[in-house]
Amino acid sequence: MLKLALPCGSALLLTLGCFSAANAQKAEMVRVVKDAKAKKIDVYVGKQVFTTFMYPDTLEKPVLYPLRAANGTVVTRGFPVSPKPGDPTDHPHHLGLWLNFENVNGLDFWNNSYAIPQEKKGSYGWIKTDKILTTTSGPTGTLAYHANWTNQKNEVLLEETTRFEFSGTERERTIDRVTTLKAVMDVVTFTDAKDGLLGLRLAHELQIPSDKDEKFTDSKGIVTVVKAGTDKVPNGNYLTSAGKRGNEAWSTRAAWCKVYGKMGKDSVSITIIDHPKNVNYPTFWHARGYGLFAANPLGEKIFTNDKSAKNLQLKKGESVTFRYRVLIDEGGKTLSPKQLNDAAADFAKKSVATAK
Repeated sequence: MLKLALPCGSALLLTLGCFSAANAQKAEMVRVVKDAKAKKIDVYVGKQVFTTFMYPDTLEKPVLYPLRAANGTVVTRGFPVSPKPGDPTDHPHHLGLWLNFENVNGLDFWNNSYAIPQEKKGSYGWIKTDKILTTTSGPTGTLAYHANWTNQKNEVLLEETTRFEFSGTERERTIDRVTTLKAVMDVVTFTDAKDGLLGLRLAHELQIPSDKDEKFTDSKGIVTVVKAGTDKVPNGNYLTSAGKRGNEAWSTRAAWCKVYGKMGKDSVSITIIDHPKNVNYPTFWHARGYGLFAANPLGEKIFTNDKSAKNLQLKKGESVTFRYRVLIDEGGKTLSPKQLNDAAADFAKKSVATAK
């Protein structure tokens, strides 16, 4: 079983990435509540629900949906499960927080959703959760599960073992995710592709404002049009540890990337932190202004304009592990680059062993 150490000392005093004792906040208790019949697990921080792990057969992948800031504000898009007024309706496969990839032995796990016609489903892969391994509650809540990455014939390409750690204080929420993928077939190849790996779809407010329609084409030639905003709600922006801002963050490499903006009266930010033990660290950022926020270490070919590529291949029994931290913060102002650098340094020191 995967074990995640807490190197910063007391379980009852948690800091945002343990970056400063002066900014220490008391950790709130986390409750992890299973509902096997509905195939979901609710995660509470203090008295408020933070997120729900959803793994019903009606979804093509397991997801955390929605994600909320400490004040209860939902920071992920509602569509397609629970649409909100003004929600964009493009890319129906963008739901909550997920991990998958566009090209695994030729199968597209990323773009699969209810919107794919049945006659075309053979080109897409599914991630089917078959076991909830552990759940614990306390100052840190944990959830571990096992899933199979399959084709339409239910043949297994990869076994997935994922462990989440959830924690929070009066103003922040933290998710540490460690996912190990083990090859079941003789050879499993992740062919370098744009759409991957850890992704989330942002709430409408956190999109970057845009005054023109945009077209995006996937590997099968399917074109998706993202309409320009007309409601003046989006006010988001990106910032990476390398100093890239806004749409310039896309395709660049950095140890972390933050999206931030106003939601109601508060400033809200979501930061994804890469781990030095991950493949191709620091990751490339597939961070789009329309609201897709993803870390993809396996999209090097398109991100470098064909200058280099990263095709990951596993032989039967071999495995690869991906580790990410997601920080959600709300308050008078968002976390500074120094605070996030310290949080990234803390995550880098954390013992995140391979899941078994």
